[in-house]
Amino acid sequence: MNNELINFSAFQSSPELREKLYEHSVIRTFSEGDVILQENANIYAIPIVVKGSIRVMRTEEDGREILLYYIRAGESCIMSFLGGMHQESSKIKAVVEEEAEIYFLPVDKVNLFIKEYPEWLDYIFRLYHKRFEELLEVVNAVAFKKTDERLLQLLRKKSELTGAATLRITHEQLANELGTVRVVVSRLLKQLEDAGVVTLGRNKITLM
Repeated sequence: MNNELINFSAFQSSPELREKLYEHSVIRTFSEGDVILQENANIYAIPIVVKGSIRVMRTEEDGREILLYYIRAGESCIMSFLGGMHQESSKIKAVVEEEAEIYFLPVDKVNLFIKEYPEWLDYIFRLYHKRFEELLEVVNAVAFKKTDERLLQLLRKKSELTGAATLRITHEQLANELGTVRVVVSRLLKQLEDAGVVTLGRNKITLM
């Protein structure tokens, strides 16, 4: 068994499935900021994150973007699953949040594994449930929370994701992920700094 074999807890009960995933996947490494999937692109393979993380975005007609959810190590993108299985183009953009190692499993193997491995189907259902809850949080935040609350929530989520209090990120990127404009984010960050919640630096933000 290869030392780099996928070691997800979801597949611990099925070493055969883990071996098949390794055997049929294409393994690639990406740097922060790399786009691994564009909106309207054809989906030929499903990404499974082994290391690092990915942020999944949705772009509106006016060019504004909004963060939908993050894909962490051990997870995949349910939107890619659904689009690939139904031969539909991508509805989202996936961008590497921090350096990532990703397994790309061809779509035809996704359908084959569903028939052969109950653990694989359970993995998909669990992902679907988690993403559905995260998307409900996004809808709730956009509908009922003020932008400053959403900004602070995003900063804390990023800190949890990276395990670091200091985030190297631009105001422009935060604005894109929140679906707003840079000037609004800059103003709100200054308010948070005045309140002693964060410390601002050049392209970095430290949570206190």
